[in-house]
Order: sequence, then structure tokens, then C-alpha cells
Amino acid sequence: MSGETDLIKLYSGRILELAADIPRAERLSEPHSSVKKRSPLCGSTVTVDLRCENSKISDFGQDVKACALGQAAASVVGGAIVGCSAEQAIKARDQLRALLKGSGVVPDAPFEGFEVFLPASAYKNRHASILLSIEATCEAIDALQNA
Repeated sequence: MSGETDLIKLYSGRILELAADIPRAERLSEPHSSVKKRSPLCGSTVTVDLRCENSKISDFGQDVKACALGQAAASVVGGAIVGCSAEQAIKARDQLRALLKGSGVVPDAPFEGFEVFLPASAYKNRHASILLSIEATCEAIDALQNA
């Protein structure tokens, strides 16, 4: 019963608010780069499109078919990513991974919204879904840089 109560706490009101209002939740018509990622464990998928200008992400779109945690993470990414450099996106991904592994360190602005996932460190089976949007974004950046 305690595990079930903890899982219910994981799906906090803030997680559900973020999941219900995902910024930039439409694909771009002419992206510079696109990546689709799927979590094999739960089947969640995220497709990310981005445009870059002057070494910054100038436009971003995403199609999110994920659980509430994946949707909430996509919401944080969608609200923070435009205007960021590749380095900022990569750092946010790495900081979110560390947070999920139990570091307790909240990612730097503008990705401090990932703080909502602090309780998720205990649920390793949820990590892949939480990471989908930021990992797809970093892969799209990498593909663009290596094109």
C-alpha cells in the first residue's frame, strides 16, 4: 500500500497541470532537424522538430504521445527550449538524468521546471518516458550539427 501511495504522490497536481498544457505541441512545417524517440518499456513516443539560427534554437515543435510524466517533461522542454544553445539543451538533459539518478540537484534555468521530477528518482521504470523529449531534442541538435 505504501508503494501505491508513493506512486500517487508522484503524479502530483503540478505534473498533471504540466501534462495538460504542453507548449509547442505541434510539428513544424519546415524543420531543420527532426527526431522521433520511443520508450520501449511503456511505448511512449515523442517526435521533436527544431529550427536553429545563430547557434540557438529558434523554433521548436513536438508531437507527444506519452504518459502524464512524459507529457509533463515535454511541457517543461517546450516552454524552455526556444532561445537555448545546443550546450544548454545538452546540459539540461544531463542534469535531468542526474536528478533522476538521485543527485537531488535541480537543473539550471530555464529548465528548473524539471524539479517536479525529484520524486521520480525512485521509479526507474518511469525515467525513459520523462527523458524522451529532452533526449529527442538533443539528438535533433546532434543530427543538425553532424549534417
